[in-house]
Amino acid sequence: MKYLILALSLFTIQNFASGKETVSNINDVTVYLSGAQITRTANIKLPIGTTEFLFNELSPNIQESSIQIAGLKNATILSINYGVNYLSNKSKSAEIELLEGNIKTLYDDIQFEDDLISGYNEELSLIQTNRKLGNDNQVVSLEKLQQFARYYRTRSTEIKSLIYKSTKKKREHNAEIAKIQLQLNELNADHKTQTGEIKVKLNTSIPTSLNLKLTYNVTNAGWFPIYDLKAEKINTPIALDYKAHVYQNTGSNWDNVKLVLSTNDPNTNNIKPEVNPKYLNFISRYSNYNRNRATRRYNYKYNPLVQTVSGTVLDETGIPLPGVNVIIKGTTNGTQTDFDGKYSLKINRGQELSYTYVGMVSETLPIHSSLMNITMQEDASQLDEVIVTAYAVRGSSSRIKEDKIETIEPEVVVEQEIINTRFEIKKAYTIPSDGDVTVIEIDKFLVPATYNYFTAPVINENVFLTAKIGNWEQYNLLPAEANIYFEGSYSGKTMINPQATTDSLTVSLGIDPNVIVKRTQPNNFKKNAFIGNNKIINKAYEIEIKNNKQSAIDLVLVDRIPISQNKSIKIDNVETGTSNYDNKKGLMTWKVKLNSNDSKTYKFSYTVKYPKYKRVNL
Repeated sequence: MKYLILALSLFTIQNFASGKETVSNINDVTVYLSGAQITRTANIKLPIGTTEFLFNELSPNIQESSIQIAGLKNATILSINYGVNYLSNKSKSAEIELLEGNIKTLYDDIQFEDDLISGYNEELSLIQTNRKLGNDNQVVSLEKLQQFARYYRTRSTEIKSLIYKSTKKKREHNAEIAKIQLQLNELNADHKTQTGEIKVKLNTSIPTSLNLKLTYNVTNAGWFPIYDLKAEKINTPIALDYKAHVYQNTGSNWDNVKLVLSTNDPNTNNIKPEVNPKYLNFISRYSNYNRNRATRRYNYKYNPLVQTVSGTVLDETGIPLPGVNVIIKGTTNGTQTDFDGKYSLKINRGQELSYTYVGMVSETLPIHSSLMNITMQEDASQLDEVIVTAYAVRGSSSRIKEDKIETIEPEVVVEQEIINTRFEIKKAYTIPSDGDVTVIEIDKFLVPATYNYFTAPVINENVFLTAKIGNWEQYNLLPAEANIYFEGSYSGKTMINPQATTDSLTVSLGIDPNVIVKRTQPNNFKKNAFIGNNKIINKAYEIEIKNNKQSAIDLVLVDRIPISQNKSIKIDNVETGTSNYDNKKGLMTWKVKLNSNDSKTYKFSYTVKYPKYKRVNL
């Protein structure tokens, strides 16, 4: 029975591949954020009647429903069939063939050394079994005994030395084979030979020559953006390098092709939601209640090249959350945030990270970057009776001049379509099917920016240099990480998220250690007290800022006073000093100008009154 099944399988493959093999070439590739569209061309001569053509050595990752054929003229399509041929020999690159040839040569050399070692051992065994001299009737003289002993010793030593040399050569050959094998793994030279094949059956009433265009979508390919932000000094435009990291592991090399990068993703669920009525009813205390939440709008895409993810998890007020569970969805590989809300996790498999914490709404995000900072929201269904909340804001500065963007020799043609953006790359590229990244420069800009120092010591006792960019919509940016270079040195990474609804984009250029900020509580301030059934907490803070730089700076200082959301909690005796106080949000803002080696101190205080049998998280 098994022989019958094998015969039927071979017949099916041979029957599928029975069409006339047609040479085709990849000319154009449109790379999506996930996946790619391949365009192949082929010149064929079509006789009268029905003819089958076979396009072979294609990618085994073709999405069958995406196959299209153009350039038919008077011919008609009778059928299109796609299949995977597991018995075909996938063509290998010259580099892979050379490396595999080197491995075969090394294996032959190892076999030669094994044969030598075997011969040496035979000779050594022969010498050892014939060491007896003379017999019962004949006595060997001392001179002959010395000659034989010298020969045995000399020859045995030579043989063992030769065996050692051959063994050493074998180790060297095996080490070289291991290195070559690693290189083959880097080149993705696996032993799988399956290839995709498309068989097309055409019919025509007159002989004709066709220039067919075959288009289809493949998986295991894509691109993701990355930015370089370079600022030489303050009050100069920022150089923004917009780059694309293109990868593909489709099984077919893209040799000298015309590339188009598209922000579209045909694999996204494009079905619009249906809104049905929602009916309310009482819920039993023993019934399970699941709070539904709308699907969040994230434009992040899975990046298969991320090896390690690190970041910080904060709550809505900007306070780090320790003990947040960060797990690769679908696996047991995970970690927890430390006291400062930081985490680091190696990615072995999986495409999404899940963040869970008691009292917070769980978050799940695609692994899109090596730097993933998130802010978790409180779960309203788990809130306590008493809640004190506050808000953290970023630094603000004067409005940006609405200068137009300055483009530096663009290498692409940008086409803004209805639902996506296309970057047409002028230069032809060769991208092998090895999964490695090919870096393509999309564009270079000189971006007008307003620089500002910012600190919020209630959250982080560091001073950050920020740059605010106006009219960022014109840059066609996508959410991605950015490498920061300031004054010629690498300053770290940051995330650019152009999905914000603000009219400007603020990016952090890193921490300036030459500006010091300290937030302390005076020891001589009023002590806490009890009046009747109430407890009164007195709070006061001093913020000292010192500029150790050689030049003056402008700095925005932000702190906060808590806001009560319960009538039993009262905030009184608010002293905000010289700050610009927003009593609705409880935010205090100071705009500070600090000369070189200058320092300034700012003070504020308040009292909190609440029932003494309650607890408030201050």
